[in-house]
Amino acid sequence: MPINTQVVRGHAHDSGEPARQRPASREDDEMGADRASQRRRRRSSQTHQESLMWFPSITAWFESLDRKKSITVLTLVYINLINYMDRSTVAGMIDSIKNDPYFQIHHDQYLGLLQTAFVFCYMIFAPLFGYLGDRYDRTWIIGFGITFWSISTLVGSFMTNFWMFLLFRAFVGIGEASYSTIAPAIISDLFSKDTRSKVLALFYFAIPVGTGLGYMVGAEVADRSDDWRWGLRMTPFMGLLAILGVWFVMEDPPRGVSEGAHLRPTSPRVDLNALRKNKSFIFSTIAFTCVTFSAGALMWWGPQFAFYGAKAACGSKAGCENIMQSDVSYKFGIVMTFAGLIGVPAGSYVSQKIRHRVPNADPIVSGTSLLLSVPVLFIGFVVARYNVGWCYTLTFLAGLLLNCNWAIVSDMTLYIVIPTRRSLASATQILTSHAFGDAISPYLVGVLADLIRPIISTEDSADTSSFAAGKGGFTPKYYDIEFRSLQYALFLSCFFQAFGALFFFITSFYVLDDKALADMAITSGVSDDPLDDENDDTVPIVRAMANQQNNGLLYRDNPSIEEVPIVSDSSRRNR
Repeated sequence: MPINTQVVRGHAHDSGEPARQRPASREDDEMGADRASQRRRRRSSQTHQESLMWFPSITAWFESLDRKKSITVLTLVYINLINYMDRSTVAGMIDSIKNDPYFQIHHDQYLGLLQTAFVFCYMIFAPLFGYLGDRYDRTWIIGFGITFWSISTLVGSFMTNFWMFLLFRAFVGIGEASYSTIAPAIISDLFSKDTRSKVLALFYFAIPVGTGLGYMVGAEVADRSDDWRWGLRMTPFMGLLAILGVWFVMEDPPRGVSEGAHLRPTSPRVDLNALRKNKSFIFSTIAFTCVTFSAGALMWWGPQFAFYGAKAACGSKAGCENIMQSDVSYKFGIVMTFAGLIGVPAGSYVSQKIRHRVPNADPIVSGTSLLLSVPVLFIGFVVARYNVGWCYTLTFLAGLLLNCNWAIVSDMTLYIVIPTRRSLASATQILTSHAFGDAISPYLVGVLADLIRPIISTEDSADTSSFAAGKGGFTPKYYDIEFRSLQYALFLSCFFQAFGALFFFITSFYVLDDKALADMAITSGVSDDPLDDENDDTVPIVRAMANQQNNGLLYRDNPSIEEVPIVSDSSRRNR
C-alpha cells in the first residue's frame, strides 16, 4: 500500500489518507527565514574558507597544517624572502655603485658583470648541492649555505676595490645555491598534490616580495646614510634569524614520505640520464630559461631604466634635479612587490582550477601568461620616455604575468621527477636556466647598450661623460641618449619571452606521460627508467596511466594509481 505523508504542525506522519497541507503561519515564515539565513551564512563561511586557501594567510595555514610543517614552511619562506632581498639590493643602488669614487666604473657592462658573477657561481655550485641534498642531512647543508652567504655579503660591503667587491658577490651565489636547490624538495616531501601546489605558491610568493623589498631597503638605506654600502648590511643580520630557525625548528622529512615512496638514490649518471630522457623536464627548463633571461634583465636594469626615462621625460623643466635614483628604485620596488603578491598565487590558482578538467594545464597556463606579457612589456618600454606613470603600470602588468610561472614550473618539475632525483632536477634546472638566462642577460644588455649608444648619439650632442655646467648633474641630452640605448637593448627580453611561451606549449604534449612514469616508479619502488626498453611490458601500463590522466583523472582521488597493476622490481630482474 503506498505511503502518503500528512504534514501536521511541521511533523510528518504516515497515514492512509491523502496528505493535507495546512496554511502557512507567521511562525512558519519566520522559521523558513531563519533556515534561509543559516544557509546563507554557511555558504558565506564556506566561500570565506575557500578564499583563505588561496591568497595564503599565515593564520589559515597554521589552522589547517601540522604545526611542525607550518613552522618549516614559514622558515623556508623567510629564507627565500631574504635570499631575493639580497639579490636585488645591489640593483636598487646601481647608480650609487656606478658613481662610487673608489670603483671608477665608466661602462654599464661592469655593472652587469656584478650580477653575472653572482649567478655564475650560483649555477656552478647548484648541481653539487643538489647531489648532496638527495643524500645527506638537508638542515646542515642549508644552514651552511645561509651562513656562508651572510658572511660574504657582510665582508663584501667593506670592499673598496671593485674586483674584490665582485669576488664577494660571486661568493654570495655559492651560499644561495645550497638553499635554492633543496628547499622545493623539502616542501615536496612534506606535501603532495594540490596541497603541495598551494605551499609552493606561498614559497615563491616570497620571490617578488623579497625583490621589491630589496629595491626599497637598499635605496632607502643608501639614501639616508653617507655610504651606500650600509644597504648591503641589512640581510646578513636577517640571515642570523634564518640560521637559528634552520638548526632548531625546521623539519627535514624522509624523502618521498608524502607520497609513500620508498626509493633509494641511484648514481648521478643514472639520474642525469633519466632527466635527459624526460622531455617535459627538458622543454620546461628551456622555457624557464627564457623566463629567467627576461626577469633577470628587468630586475637588474629596471630601476635604472625608469630613472633615465623620468629624467628624459622631464627634460630641462624646473624641479627635474629633484628626481633621484633612490626614489625611482623605491617606486619600482613597490610595483614589483605588488606584481608578485598577485601574480604568484594567481598563476597557481588558475592552473589548479583548470587542470582538473585539462590535465596538462600547467604548461599551457605558463605559456599563455608568458605570451601575454610580451606586448605589455614592449609597450611599457616605449611609453617610459613620455609618461613614467604608464611605464610603472605596464611594468606591473608584465611583472604580474611573469610571476605567474614561478610556482607552476616548480610544481611541474617536482611531479614529473621521482623524489630521490628532485634536488638534482632543481639544481640542473637552476644551472641551465641561470647559465643561459639571468647570468648573461644583465651583462648582455649592458654590452648592447654600450654598442648602441654611439650609434644613436648625434654629432652635435654633448659629451655623454661630462656634467652640465652649473647644474650639478648630467645634461638632459645625456639622459635621453642613456635611456634610448638601454631601451633598445632591453627589447631583447621580449623575444626571449616569446620563445619561452613556445617551449611551454611544447611541454604540454609530454607532461602527462612523464608524470605517469614518475607515479608508477613511486608506487612500484622501481627507480630506474622502465621505458628504456621499448619491449618492456611495463610500457603499456604507463600508457594506460597517461590515458587515465588525459580523461581528467590526474588530480582526482579515484581511481588512484595504486589500482593500476605494476610489475615489481623483482619480477623485472627475473625476466
